[in-house]
Amino acid sequence: MTPVFETRQGTSPVILGFPHTGTDVPTDIWARLNDNGKILADTDWHIHKLYEGLLDNVTTVRATFHRYVIDANRDPEGASLYPGQNTTGLIPDTDFDGKPIWKEGSAPTDADIAARLRDFHAPYHAALAAEIERVKAIHGVAVLYDCHSIRSHIPFLFEGKLPDFNIGTDMGKTCDAAVEQATVETAAAASGYTSILNGRFKGGWTTRHYGKPQTNVHAIQMELAQSTHLTTEAPPFAYDPAKADRLRAHLKTILERIEHIALGLKQ
Repeated sequence: MTPVFETRQGTSPVILGFPHTGTDVPTDIWARLNDNGKILADTDWHIHKLYEGLLDNVTTVRATFHRYVIDANRDPEGASLYPGQNTTGLIPDTDFDGKPIWKEGSAPTDADIAARLRDFHAPYHAALAAEIERVKAIHGVAVLYDCHSIRSHIPFLFEGKLPDFNIGTDMGKTCDAAVEQATVETAAAASGYTSILNGRFKGGWTTRHYGKPQTNVHAIQMELAQSTHLTTEAPPFAYDPAKADRLRAHLKTILERIEHIALGLKQ
């Protein structure tokens, strides 16, 4: 069986989290997906590749399983991130367009949810928590930068076109203001790109769960519009090297600025 997460340990105070780039689906679960579900459209396509090599000695923790197995960025208790708005749950019933992803009669049961929390969600977060503690032990501080992407047009989830950089800090609660400001400033200064702070995406469960500045653990989420680095936001969701290289320059600046700030945040 494929390991449910991959960890690369570094010595930087910054940790990159990748909860949604995995495409592994166990055979028994795959058999229950319908044809629409098997497209795996809601993957954060190529995001781990996009961030590869941008920051020296950075720690990364990446879930290898797909979000249709279980969503590693959702509250294990099942609470909605955005009450009153369309969203997908701990184990999604539909894709981001609101279309069913499971064969009739094959939707996950409560027993499925419990098993997948144990076998996928919990191990990923145990690994992430361990790396946060390890990095914090080195520097006295840790900054989790949670890496995401999503299609720029999804009427089921939001109106119009999503900005290119969607920065989430749960209204400033999950990180020091300097971390938020540096990220916002860099994104805003990126020529040809749009950005927003705490818009439709304010930081998922991971950012909100770990981001506790009072304990010297800071967290920030970056949700990128996939139009910034894919040839098209439809199958086969191919990586566009030219687009990606332009974007990577700005992401590198963001990470370097966050790292610099982090080294001065120890209380």
